Amino acid sequence: MQRLRPIMFVGTGSDVGKSVINTGFCRIFLQDGYAPAPFKAQNMSLNSYATKDHLEIGRAQAVQAEACGIDCRVEMNPILLKPVNHCTSQVMLNGKPVGNKSAYDFFNKTDRDALFEEVMKSYRSLASVYNPMVIEGAGSISEINLWEKDIVNMRVALETQAAAFLVADIDKGGVFASVYGTVLLLPTVERNAMKGIIINKFRGDIGLFEEGKKKLEALTGKPVVGVIPYFSDVFIEQEDGVMLEKKLSVFSPSEINIGVVLLKHLSNFTDFNMLEQISGVNLFYTDVPDELVKADIIILPGSKNTLSDLKMLRINGLAKVILKHHQDGKPVYGICGGYQMMGKEISDPEGVEGDIAWLPGLGILPVTTILTRGKKTRQVGFTFVDESCRGEGYEIHAGYTESDHPLCRLDNGEGDGYYLNDFTWGTYIHGIFDNRSVIDHVLQTVKPGLHSEVDYNARKEAGYDRLAQIIRHHVDLEYIYQSMQL
Repeated sequence: MQRLRPIMFVGTGSDVGKSVINTGFCRIFLQDGYAPAPFKAQNMSLNSYATKDHLEIGRAQAVQAEACGIDCRVEMNPILLKPVNHCTSQVMLNGKPVGNKSAYDFFNKTDRDALFEEVMKSYRSLASVYNPMVIEGAGSISEINLWEKDIVNMRVALETQAAAFLVADIDKGGVFASVYGTVLLLPTVERNAMKGIIINKFRGDIGLFEEGKKKLEALTGKPVVGVIPYFSDVFIEQEDGVMLEKKLSVFSPSEINIGVVLLKHLSNFTDFNMLEQISGVNLFYTDVPDELVKADIIILPGSKNTLSDLKMLRINGLAKVILKHHQDGKPVYGICGGYQMMGKEISDPEGVEGDIAWLPGLGILPVTTILTRGKKTRQVGFTFVDESCRGEGYEIHAGYTESDHPLCRLDNGEGDGYYLNDFTWGTYIHGIFDNRSVIDHVLQTVKPGLHSEVDYNARKEAGYDRLAQIIRHHVDLEYIYQSMQL
């Protein structure tokens, strides 16, 4: 197959749709007979994924790899920042934690050239195998105060000689100012690397934007190569926590209402994507006690700061609702940090999460957790101990929870989680609800005989293909391919 230059999608800001567009082009190149791979030098997200070799990357790159038809690799996202609080993040380098850093220290007290070399080492490893490379930037490319520290945006575009395309979200408003300002602020060499503009999330008749395209092209000197419509009927797993704001809802007259406790440091909300796809199920996130009390099933999700979130459960009254729900014999389940919270106590003798050294848990499960430095990151296959369910998932967690009555038996023989009864259990396995047998097991506690019909893998594949179809229809692919010629 002909060798192509890499393509890179950069943005006027965060949450403009770069990840989704990147995913769509990954599938387009695969459909066209190429062997693409995704790459994002640095990501910030609490939604992560475990590679087959037990390393951790941002969920978006795992999704993009799936759209490419390949397994994800740590090189696809060599630096991952996982926020611990508003000012500090855990820094993951090449899939492993290297410590917590404040934003100030990360940008001002790390060797940016050394980090960039690590980034490019990963890129070169992938580029030697895959063609083309589909690169994603981060946030806005015109944060002029950060240019000298850039290791993820236009510095990557120049180093890789990528054909860069600027993505702007017209649904936010101010698209002319954001595009014009972004392009005109760029140094000449970076502006020359910009091959075109993609307007994303257009509502209404796209034909009405023809005059707008001409004005943008006149202002910037760059062609508008596509105007992609706003859509909400295509299923693509989303990584950005901004998506949670769009998932907040409340009780509805559905057959089954599932309330996911909205934690301040909630991680891996993609754990519940398949549950959202099931007819008759209303899944909602809430931190309001009067709303959570209406749920038929309560799920405690993962957390990047379990002790802090556990403390808040008591302060805001959610703990009382969860305990009453359990005492009434209704289903309560916990994943990862949520599982830890369901136990008798959590201790943090090494200060892994911060200043809280110990807290009593909710006392629903007879287990204790000790947080330790380091992290267990791996993909797993599992069977429920009663052999009623079989599935796959992944673990990403710090600490150890001793259990004498495991929920699951892993394929390597280890036990996982704690099983109290069909209505009450906890697990470290992210993605456990991606498995139909587990979902049926859970939903039948509320409605016996119910069977889910969703094939999650098929739903994802259909989403990638539909996304590719939309992009093909609304983007000038002939121009895209011309810009990628060597």
